[in-house]
Amino acid sequence: KITEKARKAKSNVLILGETGTGKELIARNIRKNLSDGTLEPFVAVDSSTIMSSTAESRLFGYEKGAFTGADRTQIGVFESAQNGIVFFDEISNMPLEIQSKLLRVLQEKEITRLGSNKTVPLEFRVVCASNKDLNALVKSGKFMDDLLLRLSVIPIEVPPLKKRREDIPLLIQHFLVKHSTGGQRNLKITDDALEILLKYSWPGN
Repeated sequence: KITEKARKAKSNVLILGETGTGKELIARNIRKNLSDGTLEPFVAVDSSTIMSSTAESRLFGYEKGAFTGADRTQIGVFESAQNGIVFFDEISNMPLEIQSKLLRVLQEKEITRLGSNKTVPLEFRVVCASNKDLNALVKSGKFMDDLLLRLSVIPIEVPPLKKRREDIPLLIQHFLVKHSTGGQRNLKITDDALEILLKYSWPGN
């Protein structure tokens, strides 16, 4: 499977699919098992929440006294994901200015905290998700071509639920078990109800 390939590789991964298709779940399944039995670090970032005014402090961290209110040293997203994964959800929402900062970090594999002149070497990979056509955004000037090339080393396309109906019975069983409580642990679905769900168009997945 492509997820197995992505788990074994050290390459950046781009997951494409409609909203609700489970892109972050796939991203989390890419994490590797470490020698101590734990999973590698995974830091998730909603790209639409990264604002230009606070991007550097959030992504790179800062030293105590770097700016008003910086009363302690704080590591950023990339340092938090050392030897692990930074997951940028809906990367298409990332402002161009921040895209250029991300590209530089991917190229240099180091960051400098705000208020410091020392570089911090890093080892991590980036997994991104997008529900939009990034190639189209490149053509319209809203996404950097060089960044897309670096992010899409291993592309994974997730089809909408209506195109993978074989997964529906498995998902139903998963949620029946998850939401069963007390003496109702053997909840079942009728054949008629299953047929209705299999034929449903599943808008929004």
